[in-house]
Amino acid sequence: MFFSFDGIDGAGKSTQLELFCHWLRELGHDVVSCRDPGSTRIGERIRELLLSVEDQPMDNTTEMLLYMAARAQLVQEFIRPQLQLGRTVVTDRFLLSNVVYQGHAGGLDVGSIWQVGDIATAGLVPDTYFVLDISVDAAMARIARTPDRMERKGAEYFQRVRQKGAKDFERRVLRQGARVIEQVIQVFLHHFIQIARRHRPHHQLHSVFMTI
Repeated sequence: MFFSFDGIDGAGKSTQLELFCHWLRELGHDVVSCRDPGSTRIGERIRELLLSVEDQPMDNTTEMLLYMAARAQLVQEFIRPQLQLGRTVVTDRFLLSNVVYQGHAGGLDVGSIWQVGDIATAGLVPDTYFVLDISVDAAMARIARTPDRMERKGAEYFQRVRQKGAKDFERRVLRQGARVIEQVIQVFLHHFIQIARRHRPHHQLHSVFMTI
């Protein structure tokens, strides 16, 4: 199975991703995680370029294509091989981020981004995108580090990201990131049950999750 966590920075996706992976491992699942862009040598170098605040301003199309290049390497080098080994893969962001950030918020044609993404991923899509929603002010207040290049785009940009994020996307579970952490993860785990039953019906899995 393949899952992606998304949402604006500060929404809590990294925390929820770690909890999600921990719960699945406790239940005996073979789980690996990664980040997009990143998790490969090429991907990490592209990530550094994308997030650096020292480089010159970057064109929106250039930005989108760099994300796609890193994702193509991630899919071929890491995600597909792990799925072929029977592992569950959980990624911090995936194609949906490009659609929202460079498309809905950045002004690029959304349909074209999906098409380029289909080429970059060779048609691979997550079973579900888990999307965390939170106000921009609350999200920015949570970021304790020095903002990277993307985070410096300003509140107006991130308002567009939040308002447009995954609005009509069918494979998503949207959850308010400002809620208690345990409440959020239980929603994601409940959805995981439904996906897991379709992939691999198992009575033990069913009985364990019913106690949550």
